[in-house]
Amino acid sequence: MSRMIVFGIAVFSLLIVLALSFHFNFHLNNERSGGVVGDEWKIRVMVTIPPQAEFVRSVGGENVVVDIMIPPGENPHVYEPEPGRLINLSRARMYVMMGSGIEFERVWMDKIISVNSEMLIVNCSKGIKLINEGGGAADPHIWLSPRNAKIIVRNIYEGLVEIDPANRSYYESNMNSYINALDELDRRISEKLSQMECRKILVYHPAWAYFARDYGLEQISIEKEGKDPTPEGIAHIIEQAKSEGIDTVFVSPQFSRETADVIADAIGGNVVVIDPLAENYLENMGKIAEMIAAS
Repeated sequence: MSRMIVFGIAVFSLLIVLALSFHFNFHLNNERSGGVVGDEWKIRVMVTIPPQAEFVRSVGGENVVVDIMIPPGENPHVYEPEPGRLINLSRARMYVMMGSGIEFERVWMDKIISVNSEMLIVNCSKGIKLINEGGGAADPHIWLSPRNAKIIVRNIYEGLVEIDPANRSYYESNMNSYINALDELDRRISEKLSQMECRKILVYHPAWAYFARDYGLEQISIEKEGKDPTPEGIAHIIEQAKSEGIDTVFVSPQFSRETADVIADAIGGNVVVIDPLAENYLENMGKIAEMIAAS
């Protein structure tokens, strides 16, 4: 574990006391006020990454307020939570974790639970078969498959019903509507990608294994085990890309594109940014499919 992460954990631990104090005072003041103000009647839900926010809002509707632990633009592999996020965490009734092995959750989840042990923890990966390539850790990017997203949404629905069973039919109706939208997204992506002659995509970060599995593609990753390739590795990727007729390198905005630019120049191609962590899931996945189909 890096020194920065160890330091971050120490700081995070010190801030837990402040968050717990806020949690106690908030509820005490609310009881003294004799009621709730504004959105305080709603179920406050904390999620790990932005795409989960759309899932929760789509099922919970007007009954939920959603906070995101890792803000847009941050990298879940290295992000350390800011002190201000503890305030929202201390007020949450439900935490929606991805549960698939995201590095942030592996490092911070025990600390998160210690801030608010009363939260219901929902594991989005329940019922999803994880991809484990090469005998290493499982690929954590399960949400990048719309078919997996349907399972994730159902897990969220079950969590909301556990907290608020009186509104089961409302959540069920919302869930079914969103699942229908995911089915339509899946159909459109399948149609767009079915005409691709080259079934291989060159990506900097290997986030697309579930997407590739669902739509008959193969991802070729530049990054290996979280590290940039060696000069020999770059030369091999360039040779492979030329032999496969690949002229597009896909990068995520959370990572440096320096190596991708070098490879794109060498193959006479271009770099295209696709964001695996955008909050507007349905719209974003549709656009990603269009960019891959056009590559």
